[in-house]
Formats: sequence, C-alpha cells, structure tokens
Amino acid sequence: MANIQPFKIEIPDTALEKLRTKLSLTDFPDEVSFSDDRKYGAPLRDIKRLLAYWKDGYDWRKHEAKLNELPHFTTTVEVDGFGQLGIHFLHQKSSRSDAIPMLFCHGWPGGFWEAIKMLPMLAEPTDASQPAFHVVVPSLPNFGFSEGVTKPDFGLQQYAETVHKLMLQLDYRKYVSQGGDWGLAITRLLALYYPQRLLASHINFVRAHPPTLTRHPSLYLQSLLRPAYTAAERAGFARSRWFWQEGGGYNVLQGTRPHTVSFALADSPAGLLAWIYEKLREWTDEYPWTDDEVLTWVSLYAFSRAGPAASARIYYEAYHGSKAAQERTRRWIGGVKLGFSIFPRDIEVPPALWGRTLGPVVFERVHEDGGHFAAWEKPEALVGDLREMFGKDGKAKGVLEELRRMKETMGRS
Repeated sequence: MANIQPFKIEIPDTALEKLRTKLSLTDFPDEVSFSDDRKYGAPLRDIKRLLAYWKDGYDWRKHEAKLNELPHFTTTVEVDGFGQLGIHFLHQKSSRSDAIPMLFCHGWPGGFWEAIKMLPMLAEPTDASQPAFHVVVPSLPNFGFSEGVTKPDFGLQQYAETVHKLMLQLDYRKYVSQGGDWGLAITRLLALYYPQRLLASHINFVRAHPPTLTRHPSLYLQSLLRPAYTAAERAGFARSRWFWQEGGGYNVLQGTRPHTVSFALADSPAGLLAWIYEKLREWTDEYPWTDDEVLTWVSLYAFSRAGPAASARIYYEAYHGSKAAQERTRRWIGGVKLGFSIFPRDIEVPPALWGRTLGPVVFERVHEDGGHFAAWEKPEALVGDLREMFGKDGKAKGVLEELRRMKETMGRS
C-alpha cells in the first residue's frame, strides 16, 4: 500500500492571532435601507454579528479538537503532467467484512466536512440488514488540507484521476461513488474514464438536458405522452431560473477571472465570510445554521493548505479545459449503474425524467425538502437513499456480488 500517514489538524496560534487582527480592522460598507435585504447579497447585520463572534467568542480550538476525532490521513498521488500532489482525506472504515468502498466527492464551497454527519450511519448501520460502507472523503486538490496545484490546466479530468488513484492506493480495486456540486461532475467522469473500477454512482445534484428524439427516443415519447409538469416540477424550473438569473454571479467571476476575486478572499476574512455565507443561506432549504457551523465552515477555508482562494480556480479550469469532458457529465454514460436524488431547493432542479438521460438509472427519488448541501442538511435522507440503492432489495445490489467475486479471485491468486 502507498505511504498513508495519519493527519491531525493543527492550526498555529500565529494564524489565529493574525485572523483576529484582521477581523478587528474590518471596514464595513455603508449602511443603507436595504443593507439586510438578501436580494442584494449577504446581509450586513448577519456579517457584523458573525465577524464579532468570530473575533471574540468563537472557539476554533474546540471545533478543531472535534474534527480531529475523525480518521484523517494524507498521502501523495501522482497525477499525469502534474507530478506528486499531497492529498488529505477521511477514511471511515466499517467493521463489516461485506462493506462497500464508497468515494464521497465534494464541491464548492464545500469540503470533506460535508460528509461527517453521514460517516457513522454509513459505516456502522444499526440494522444488520442494511448495507455498510468504507467511506473515503478526499479534500480535492486546492481544497481543505490537500495541496494546491501550481500549474494551469488542472481540470475535471485531473480531479477525477486524483480521487480514482487515491482509491487504488487504498487497495480498493472496485468501488462506488457519491457526489454533488463539482462532485457530480467528478463522479460522472469516473464512470466515463474508469468504468472497469467504478461499480455504481449516486448523485444528489442533477444536471441534465431534456430528452430528445434522436438521443433518447423512449424517454422523449414519455415526455410527450405524460401529463403536464407537476407543481413540484414547475417549482424546480423556477428555482433553476432564479439561480442563473439572480444567484450565479460568483460562477461567472470564478469561471473567468478567479485571480481577481482571490485577492479579496485571501486578504479579507470579512470578504471570505460574506462570499461563502451567502451560498450557505441561499442554497439550502431554510436550514437553521448556527453561527458555530458557519464559522467552522468558513474557517476551514481560511486555514486551508492552499489558501482560501485556490478553490475558486476549479471553475476557470473546468470552463476553459476540455469542453467535451464537461458536456459528457450532462449526457448518457453507460456501463455504470446510476442513482440520483433530487432536493427541491437545490440550485438546479430538473424533472426526474431528465435525470434518466444520464445513464442506466437504477434508483431515483425526489424529496419534498432539502437543498444543495444534502449531506449536511439532510444526512438521514441521503443515507436512506444510499441504503435503498445498495441494499439487498435495491437494483444496485449486484455491487456486493461483484465485490465478493473479486475478493474470492484475489484469495485464490
């Protein structure tokens, strides 16, 4: 096995002192009658409250200690054309011999911590009839405590290569994946590039085109013969329109000029907080964020190995890299079983019928509540979907049989 080392989060006191100093020097925008109107962005009242607490009340060391109770590790991964990259990851192993290796892929502005509520439920289900998982949660390069990439053109294909090679280094020759946000694109490319290794994937962020007569004749006919769109589907279209008309400005900026916004994210804790807090509030289904949750989330960006701005570059590289690779994430990829969950307050909410254009779907569920950060907002619901998809009565149950055959083959070799 590759050189796998235990890892502990240890932010130096000097970094904490520097943060408090910068917080004490914050200049706020002028207050106007609509300073707290969320239509204009992060509310001034919220940011002032959070910054004051971050400076004088929030206890990073308490949350750092809690995070260090998790199984953290680091290793290096050789990425073609980019050399060795240091990768941080969580590796929650199950006590069950029949556990399924699962790769969890996060996106922006998330990180490895999004999965921590699900880890115990996935690894050690209380019901022995439910499937168990060995869960691997990497910090993507440029995120969390993984190394930053210093060369251009590190696109979605390289992210997929990185996490795939990590699974191989952990001796998981076959595995399943789960992802949302950029994790959606990465897990889709795993199915495209490594179908002999990826047994199945589940996504909780569905980006798909409507079926067409030439590409999906059966689904196209279903779309013609079905009744009108349901109220929930019309609400999904409205939510998607809202996002691209009112909530997608960050996407354009990070996808075209990531270095420009990077100066604010790297230098100003207030700027970093406002940039991320807006998404946490707007992309969730009225999730009751506590101030400690928000500040731990943002602190993990502030203290990240590559710096708080490096993660923005994934947008630029994805949009300026292989257009074919990115487009394939929204089209049919065969050979790997697919499941998806749709949450109504996600940032794009297509009809479930559109999701069936992505691949051989064996599981789908449309939830009545929940948003973009499903693993954090609705961990029980997402775990329930995974258990059903991979359980003894689920249509992805063949994964267990494939893993069993592989172990038997390895045992005879």
